[in-house]
Amino acid sequence: MVNYIIRRVLQSIPQLFLISLVLFLLMQAFGDPIASLGVRTPPKPADRERLRRQLGLDQPVYVQYVVWLAGNDWMKIDMDGDGVPETPGKRLGVLRGDFGNSLINKRPVSELVTERLPNTLLLMGVVEIVIIVFSLAFGVYSAIRQYSLFDNLFTGFSFIGYAMPIPLLALLLMYLFSINFKEWGLPYLPTVGMFDPQVGRTPGQIALHMILPVVSLSIISIAGYSRYVRSSMLEVLGLDYIRTARAKGLQKHIVVIRHALRNATLPFVTLIGLDIPFLLAGAVLTETIFAWPGTGRLFVTSISQSDFPVLMGILMMTGLAVVFFQLVTDIAYSFLDPRIRIA
Repeated sequence: MVNYIIRRVLQSIPQLFLISLVLFLLMQAFGDPIASLGVRTPPKPADRERLRRQLGLDQPVYVQYVVWLAGNDWMKIDMDGDGVPETPGKRLGVLRGDFGNSLINKRPVSELVTERLPNTLLLMGVVEIVIIVFSLAFGVYSAIRQYSLFDNLFTGFSFIGYAMPIPLLALLLMYLFSINFKEWGLPYLPTVGMFDPQVGRTPGQIALHMILPVVSLSIISIAGYSRYVRSSMLEVLGLDYIRTARAKGLQKHIVVIRHALRNATLPFVTLIGLDIPFLLAGAVLTETIFAWPGTGRLFVTSISQSDFPVLMGILMMTGLAVVFFQLVTDIAYSFLDPRIRIA
């Protein structure tokens, strides 16, 4: 097991390097970061050139990538245009945990991301728990009650839920449970923010403000994942070892939970392993619609402002999470299915 983990970690190094290179090249084609520094007043041509020299944007792309990756404490550039190279502001580089500073508010990228990350982790952690619990419950129950009324109804609703775009679903929930409920004199749910400023950041306020974002994110995933669980359960329930367990007189719930569910969840574990990293990056649309102060909303704001250092920091965090959770998924396989052994 230890050798396998070490081997996978070593394999992830070139993967992360390739991910960073592709993302950096895509950022180069995204736009001009200097254009966003003037906010309402565009910078003058002379100021634009000076800023490009100071930020190192006049250097070749490969030099910019090396500086972003390894820092700039090894180079000198002509920052003021007088023909004399100077040492730029010291940067340690991504390899040493320095993602640079935001172009807009000049704060370190790592500081901006870590401020928003706990809010995203809180929201997405609850979402993931809801998705796992209800997907397994609905999928298993539909499988053991195949073609029943519940199975047929849930199949129809799952197709509708899976086809529903998140923005439309979020707006419908806001209209029903906030606007209409308020008009009808019923207790209504808040639609924006993480808490009411007049009440304060209390657990009750946070839980109340989480209801609509959690439901919006969960419905689509539950609709899709429960179908995978149902299909896997139906396949496993027809295998010989399940029939043998039933012939031995084991109770039905023991056969389903202890014997069938363990192997039927392997495809589900793969989906969850791929889903978690992107949830950690923040559900961009959901956090924007509900004004949830997480990394997804920060990502949208950084795109509108062409704040490339912040964008690269969030995207690299997502890439690292993908590699890590794929390793966790592979290890989980060996515990769920005894036929799988990690050498």
